[in-house]
Amino acid sequence: MLVLLGFSPEMGSNRGQAVNDVVKVYGPGGPFGPIKEVAERFTQETGIKVEVTAGPEEKWIDQAKQDADIIYGGSEYMLTEFMYDHPEVLDGKNRTELYARSAGILVRKGNPKNIRSLEDLTKKGVKIVDVNGAGQLGLWEDLAGRKGLIPGISRNIDISVKSSAEAIDLWKANSELDAWITYESWHYRLADVTDLVQLPEEDKLYRGTPISITSKSGNKKKAKQFIDYLKTEESNQVFQKWGWK
Repeated sequence: MLVLLGFSPEMGSNRGQAVNDVVKVYGPGGPFGPIKEVAERFTQETGIKVEVTAGPEEKWIDQAKQDADIIYGGSEYMLTEFMYDHPEVLDGKNRTELYARSAGILVRKGNPKNIRSLEDLTKKGVKIVDVNGAGQLGLWEDLAGRKGLIPGISRNIDISVKSSAEAIDLWKANSELDAWITYESWHYRLADVTDLVQLPEEDKLYRGTPISITSKSGNKKKAKQFIDYLKTEESNQVFQKWGWK
């Protein structure tokens, strides 16, 4: 997780003014890669600085309540939950959708269990890590349910965690975990420790990447400028490189 922090307004009038010149963006780790890359391009082209803080919500929510200009989500329901939990931060009036990303299966390098499909995840001896949150709530069940595989996959879920950060730590620490049903995009962040099994198009599920300007942002004009930039064809190509549609 990379966290880029700015000055606090309480650090003096000159520095407080500097904060107003920085667009502060907060959200989960999943979309961090493309959003950070686009932010760097945006800064180069416009001179407007964008600072992105990413990771599990509990790591940044206190700071975000003070200075966030933009909040993004790892799925539509995720940003809606944030809006319900923190109505003083986000009211959803300036909410927009960026790009969708597909679910896939991450496996060990070399795919030693020869996992090629959802059906293979029901085989005896396959151990699955499940993220029961972080934009992935119910993801495996929606995929499995259409093919009658819920009992078999449920039986092979070895451990469930709340965040992708926890799943990554487990994946790196426990080589006995064989598979993780998650977004294809995570493979591009974990290419050194995973292979990606893509699902056939008819089996794929897509979830969105919403983004919204905060209610109390003092930087609404620049924040909107950055979101508009995220919606350009050039930015879409960056997201596609990271596994989005």
